[in-house]
Amino acid sequence: MAKDLEKYQQIERSIITTYRKTIWSPFVLAVKKYALIQAGDKIAVCISGGKDSMLLAKLMQELQRHSDVPFELIFLVMDPGYNEENRRKIEENACLLHVPITVFESEVFAAADAANAESPCYLCARMRRGHLYAKAKELRCNKIALGHHKSDVIETTVMGMLYGAQIQGMLPRIQSTNFEGMELIRPMYCILENDILRWKEYNGLDFIACACKFTQNLTGSDEDTFSARRKVKALIAELKKENPNVENNIFQSIHNVQLDTLVEYKTDGVKHSFLERFDGEA
Repeated sequence: MAKDLEKYQQIERSIITTYRKTIWSPFVLAVKKYALIQAGDKIAVCISGGKDSMLLAKLMQELQRHSDVPFELIFLVMDPGYNEENRRKIEENACLLHVPITVFESEVFAAADAANAESPCYLCARMRRGHLYAKAKELRCNKIALGHHKSDVIETTVMGMLYGAQIQGMLPRIQSTNFEGMELIRPMYCILENDILRWKEYNGLDFIACACKFTQNLTGSDEDTFSARRKVKALIAELKKENPNVENNIFQSIHNVQLDTLVEYKTDGVKHSFLERFDGEA
């Protein structure tokens, strides 16, 4: 029976059968646990062309088919200055996967590169998100969905401690401060990257990686210096050799924060100290 299915149907089937436990169920868990989708939502699924956003597109399609909650989807691709090969690769994969993309163009790569030639990635990410919000709002969407996954959440938490001197997580749902009525959701919040890679390889898929010329030109030690995230990935992988639960423990830690044990913390931008509990005591 499976052999009679078209390629995109085989890929869809793999999500809810072969990878039901590691991809489909964690996806549905995140959507329900964090209340990411409500009836009447119009969601722009933002596709960069990489494995994460392409899987997100298929997951959202499957959810729309099976959910009792009615919502609309637009599959939004921003071309920030891709070369012809990468642009073609995104379009070919969208066609293969039967994802009906809406493409719009910007000059984000060029602008970010010109503004900060040594390290344009942070600026590039912010600019891309702003363009996606604006286009999604123009298309009358009330949410954008991004392909950040559980491994991103874990690595961001560790990076904040090791490189940013702070304990800071990555929320599954955020209200935009610059685009009124818009939200950002992360439906793959509970899916590990290794399981995404397994799904990709199982189905023989080939996606683009980061396609800007800055990262394409990085090699060897320069690339290692550039990517704190790469170092954190390696650290977590090493720790997992002794404790296979390391990833999940880090993930659960941001769901189990004990504020009473922290010396200082911030909420709504206001800093608080444990000494506040001692105010008025002799």
